[in-house]
Amino acid sequence: MSPRTTPTMASRLVPFACRAAPRATRPFHRAQWRAFSVSRPSWNESGSLNVHRDTPENNLKLPFKFTPQNEELIKEVVSRYPSQYKKAAVMPLLDLGQRQHGFCSISVMNEVARILEMPPMRVYEVATFYTMYNRDPVGKFHVQVCTTTPCMLCDSDAVMKACEDVLGVHHGETTKDGLFTFSEVECLGACANAPMVQINDDYYEDLTYESTANLLKALRHAAQATGAQPGDKGLASGAGTGAGESGAGEAVAKAQGRGYEGGGVKVPSPGPLSGRASCEPAGGLTCLTSEPWGNETLRKDGAL
Repeated sequence: MSPRTTPTMASRLVPFACRAAPRATRPFHRAQWRAFSVSRPSWNESGSLNVHRDTPENNLKLPFKFTPQNEELIKEVVSRYPSQYKKAAVMPLLDLGQRQHGFCSISVMNEVARILEMPPMRVYEVATFYTMYNRDPVGKFHVQVCTTTPCMLCDSDAVMKACEDVLGVHHGETTKDGLFTFSEVECLGACANAPMVQINDDYYEDLTYESTANLLKALRHAAQATGAQPGDKGLASGAGTGAGESGAGEAVAKAQGRGYEGGGVKVPSPGPLSGRASCEPAGGLTCLTSEPWGNETLRKDGAL
């Protein structure tokens, strides 16, 4: 063996010897046993169990059919997808069924499965995954308060407190008159206008305890003034209605700086309730205040 190969072989044997030595002295280990345990139930973010339980208002004995108008809309929606992939329309059809029925009942889901020729379980999987599908009845006004970090830093606790005080319920509950369902939700994407709430399809932003309380009182008075029932969808599209309970509607409209009237009811527009038009700085522009260096052109209507 040449002198040049001896160090190489030694370098190969030394790591092996170092690894083998501890193994020889390693104590004998007893077999590992895992205790039997029952996994916790699967809950989604909205706090509802991902199973169906028959109730008087949600069971298979209650039939559901889309209205003729919605059936025409379904044809248009399904036509957007290749015929072999029409099951991709499951989400817009579930949304349409929820808007017609008020919530995604088991009968709504089964009807969507029948129309799209897909197993009902596939529809159940979609409806239980996305929290926007309400599988239990909700009030006419679904008040969803965002409490994620930006809203929390801007005092979403005050908004939550106003909802509890005015509605007399905690989050996850519906008022006795069936008009309001109060929910706590995650980020709704309006962080620049925090804190905010989504009421049906509308966003109300830049809220305080007082503006939130006035808004809820206005919505309640609007429903009473128009004779709307909890299941009646004709009061407005979304929740953009409000009127003055002790001047609540006028107070909200005045704070916004915009609004309109209809049927003797003052209606504040959705959006920021602080007087801002959108999400511009409340104190005015802090940048882009000088003439541009190049040949750029700014708006001439005075909006900027």
